[in-house]
Amino acid sequence: MEADFLLPDVEDPDAAEFWAGCARGELLVQTCKSCGLRRMPPRPMCPRCRSLEFRWDPTSGRGTIWSFIVPHPPLLPAYQELAPYNAIVVALDEDPTLRFVGNLVESPDGAINEIDPATIQIGESVRVVFHRVEDVVLPRWVRA
Repeated sequence: MEADFLLPDVEDPDAAEFWAGCARGELLVQTCKSCGLRRMPPRPMCPRCRSLEFRWDPTSGRGTIWSFIVPHPPLLPAYQELAPYNAIVVALDEDPTLRFVGNLVESPDGAINEIDPATIQIGESVRVVFHRVEDVVLPRWVRA
């Protein structure tokens, strides 16, 4: 089933290092070399100072659930049989303005529909884990 998932382009020049970090088990964020603003999603220019210079900094991979949704059919075919499942937004502990989208799972290789959505709480502590789908290593989240 996962082979039909929509997957990101891991060679996109703005995000390639993010995906390489995921493959190494690191959650990286893009940081402006000029003003220090961290940003997610990655992009070529700093929205604050317009610098094109940036670096990739590791994070703790810990955060809290900021929001979540539970998609129901009709959905894209690859996801339809898995519904209902959760999609969460995680605010990182070291910078709550940095937010990542993923699934809350029991373990790195768990199914995206294995957690009862009724048990998810906004503000709940989570930590990142990584799961390979084809040639992409995706960040996912488990309860901390």
